[in-house]
Amino acid sequence: MVKTALALLLALAITPALAQVKDCEELKGEIDAKIKKNGVQEFTLTIVDKDAAEDGKVVGTCGGGTKKIVYKRGG
Repeated sequence: MVKTALALLLALAITPALAQVKDCEELKGEIDAKIKKNGVQEFTLTIVDKDAAEDGKVVGTCGGGTKKIVYKRGG
C-alpha cells in the first residue's frame, strides 16, 4: 500500500515536468511573435544543438533540453 502511494505521488510530481517539453518550432514561433511585438523587425532565430557554439544570445531551450534557440539582431 505504501509503495503504491509513493509511486502515485512520484507520477504526479513528474507529470508537470513532462508537460513542459515544447516542440522547437512551436517555441521558436512564440519567441518570434514576442520579439516582433517589441518592435524588432530584423533578426534571426536559429535552432541549434545544446552543445553548439552560439553566435548570438540564447533565448530558449526546447526538445527536452537537447536544443537551444539563438537570437541575433539584424539581417
